[in-house]
Order: sequence, then C-alpha cells, then structure tokens
Amino acid sequence: MISTDKVTEIFCLIDEFSKEFEHFIQKSLIGVNSKRPSTMSSSEIMTITVLFHTGCFRNFKHFYIGYVQKHMQNEFPNTVSYNRFTELMQNNLLPLTMFLKTCCLGNCTGISFVDSTPVRVCKNKRIKRNKVFKGIANIGKSTMGWFYGFKLHLIINDKGEILNFAITQASTDDREPLKTQSFIKKLFGKLYADKGYIGKELMLNLFNDGIHLITHIKNNMKNSLMTMRDKILLRKRSVIETVNDELKNMCQIEHSRHRSIGNFLTNLISGLIAYYFFPKKPSIKFEVQKTNQLVLF
Repeated sequence: MISTDKVTEIFCLIDEFSKEFEHFIQKSLIGVNSKRPSTMSSSEIMTITVLFHTGCFRNFKHFYIGYVQKHMQNEFPNTVSYNRFTELMQNNLLPLTMFLKTCCLGNCTGISFVDSTPVRVCKNKRIKRNKVFKGIANIGKSTMGWFYGFKLHLIINDKGEILNFAITQASTDDREPLKTQSFIKKLFGKLYADKGYIGKELMLNLFNDGIHLITHIKNNMKNSLMTMRDKILLRKRSVIETVNDELKNMCQIEHSRHRSIGNFLTNLISGLIAYYFFPKKPSIKFEVQKTNQLVLF
C-alpha cells in the first residue's frame, strides 16, 4: 500500500515543477495544440509513473489497472485506459528528465563515489531475437559476465544522494563519462572509484578540475602512499553498489519487457526519481574531529 502522504508529497513537488515547465515550454512550441487532449494532467501522469517505482508492484499494468483505477479514485478521478496512459507516459519523458535534473539531484560534499552498473534489456539467450533495441544497445562485459543493454553511470555523495548520472552503451569504457565536463561540473574534492577507473591521463585531467580521483592499485603497479582517511573511505565505496542494488531491486530500473526505447528511458528516469523520495538512503557516517595536537612535518 502507498500512503496518502507519500502521494501528496510527490504530486505537490511535481505539480509545482510542471506549472513552471509548461509556462516556459509554451513560448517555444510551434504549431497548434493536440486535437486529442488528455483528461489527466501532466502532473498526474508523472506522479503515477513515479509511484509505481516506490511500491512493491512488479508489473506496471497490474499496478495501474488493479490498484490505481480501483483504490486511488479519490486521488486520480479521471484516469484513462491503460493503452492511452502508456502513450501519455512516454510523451512526458522530457518533463520527467528535467524534473530529475533540476529537483532530484543532491549537492557535492567533497566526498563522492562513482561506479557503473549494467542495465540489461533481455536475457543473453534472446540477444539475437531482440528487435526493440537493435542498433541502439550492444554487448558489454561486467564483473558478472557478458550482457546486452546499456550502462548506468552514477556519482553519489556520502549521504547516498545521486549527484549525476549518464546512460551509455554496454561496451563503453567506465572512464568515458568522467571525460565529459557536463558529468563532473558540480564535483570537487575527492572521488573514490574501483580499479576500472585507473588512468594516468584521466587522473591528471580531473586533478586540474579540482577533483582528486582515488582508486585501489592493480597487482602489477607500484605501491603509492595514501592517507588513512582515504583508505577508510575507499573501503566504504560499497555504498554506491548498495545504491545500484536498490535501483534495480526496489526501483526496478531493469527488466526485459520493454516494447520501445521511449518506454525504457521513461522507466529508468522515473526509477531514479523514485529513489530521491526514499526516506532512508544508503550512506556513511563521516565526522572530522578537531584536536589541539601539534602535527610535525
């Protein structure tokens, strides 16, 4: 069951954003309005899309027909048919993305973690038969083996809040998004990552931007000095893997029932938005204790 307070909280934030977004977008629209206006507002459509990822439902059709239309008539009195709703849901992909980018991302605290996770769109034995993502998705390899789909690259802070994200093909190197200025523009301080992000040129470029990339070293590399603080925080890098696990198993950003690329993106974006509304996120406790002791160099 989804509480009324949760529905109200999500709807109020989305509705406030939608009013400003529609006022801005109306100035740039070309042509006439749609001849088939919806009985549901954009705020209601976006709210239902996000609510699915906050509950315990595994199938959106069952959630919409069996729960929203039967038990949430007071909150959404003018619901449309399921097929019509799926059309409207994909039409609202742009405002969903803008809402995520402007309202649901956290602030950098100087301690950040970066990682990528595979987003599979079908099982390996059905790769050759998949037509939905033909020419868009490709085959890549992770620590869990080969997969077909995409990669989701995440940067989070020590509070478990998402700072930024990127979606790439499965074969893309994990280090590529960090070479893009738009992906790291809000970062500063130290960025902790796994061995897949090792690269001398990348570290130098990030250091010039005020970001200190810290990773473990490979067996064939020379040992380097590291402060005890960095060693401890590097061990806490598993917090971002916990975030990835919640996104897949609780927010359901990964499944193999997509019928279009628009459906895939809508599902992924709404899952990231739903994570923002989680009352408790994976985090680490980090406190700096100031003392009057003298330190000799």
